[in-house]
Amino acid sequence: MSIHSAITAHSRAGIQTLRMNMEDLPGADAPGFGDTFDRFGDARIVLLGEATHGTHEFYAARAQITRRLIEHHGFNVVAVEGDWPDIARFDDYVRHGAPRPKSGDTRVRFPTWMWRNEDVRMFADWLRHHNAALPQAERTAMHGLDIYSLGESIDAVVDYLDAHAPAAAAEARRRYGCLTPWQDEPQVYGRAVTQGVLAPCETAVVTQLGDLLQRRMALVGGTSGGDGEAYFGAEQNARIVRAAELYYRAMYRGAAESWNLRDRHMFDTLQALMAHRKEARAVIWAHNSHVGNAAATAMGWGGEFNIGELVRKAYGDRCVLIGFGTDRGTVAAAPDWGAAMQVMQVRPARDDSWEAAFRGTGVARGLLDWRIRAKRDLLSVLSQPRLERAIGVVYRPQSELASHYFEAVLADQFDAYVWFEETSAVTPIGAERPQGAPETWPFGL
Repeated sequence: MSIHSAITAHSRAGIQTLRMNMEDLPGADAPGFGDTFDRFGDARIVLLGEATHGTHEFYAARAQITRRLIEHHGFNVVAVEGDWPDIARFDDYVRHGAPRPKSGDTRVRFPTWMWRNEDVRMFADWLRHHNAALPQAERTAMHGLDIYSLGESIDAVVDYLDAHAPAAAAEARRRYGCLTPWQDEPQVYGRAVTQGVLAPCETAVVTQLGDLLQRRMALVGGTSGGDGEAYFGAEQNARIVRAAELYYRAMYRGAAESWNLRDRHMFDTLQALMAHRKEARAVIWAHNSHVGNAAATAMGWGGEFNIGELVRKAYGDRCVLIGFGTDRGTVAAAPDWGAAMQVMQVRPARDDSWEAAFRGTGVARGLLDWRIRAKRDLLSVLSQPRLERAIGVVYRPQSELASHYFEAVLADQFDAYVWFEETSAVTPIGAERPQGAPETWPFGL
């Protein structure tokens, strides 16, 4: 049976509508790729997705779009689906606070290929060069939004207080001592608390965050000699400890609760960045499952929300949600959580999926933008629920339908969609030794 034989006449008409509205794009590595995205330059926040965590074209395209938004439209924050302490190393580099992170740096956490790859390296090198001629206060920053850095964030808070308030550092060590034995395996802490074997550390971490917030004025420019950027980093790390303690307990109470805690933390971190930076305009890099409006997907119908939904509610038309998709090719992923990274073949998408609909257009690379609500025929096509594929750090092609597909209404999930019919895996830098954070249900996203 032909791969297109299951497509009905109605579906063929819909595919034709998609084709008529798609704009052809050059290759993701072409110098002019980002020019087409000037149309999004008046937004306050642009969210750039990805259908996998290990595809070169997605990273290269986001880098090109982000460069364009920074150079020509004044965007000054890049916030990514990564942990705050890890991405802080990139931030130090791009804002000329430190040398480039070493490829073998073990503090860059699992899955290391997400941020330790050639595409991110080239973007970071470009951003460092771009920032070089600018005053410190005007340099574009990179920050992590995620929640998994419990141990590193504890260390960062204590290190900051050691330098600025030694007596407070001693008290922080005592409070965080409740979590210290579990910081390398926080999921074990969560299970022990949930089973009633261990008392929760919630009071201690909440108290520590409150104490840090109360000391803000003394630590920022007071007699302590602190500075605003260093304090801001310490405060965010204290918030991560608080959020992570909740998250690892919630993991054992239900998938929706833990997912929502994580995305709420990412949104709260974004809000803190927007408030901290003068005239902040942000580009977000994260998986489609975080960037798209969850209310338009089976995730939302099952009680989950995400950063895309929260940003949409908070910023309305001042934000743009852009999804990315592919049909086939290769991807950097692991077959199981904790297994070594492999370059794996991505199966052609199911015939009843959005990816199959875009494949049917015959467009190799394209942009579909439906923000103009007058496009009624296009909106009608995009308003039908279809399956959408999501590949995270784990890819299980043998159970692809159950492991990697969910229903979505594209018209309400995104504002635009970037399509690459065939894609290739990212090129990691250094050895890949997965360890640390537990799998995020259900895709490792």
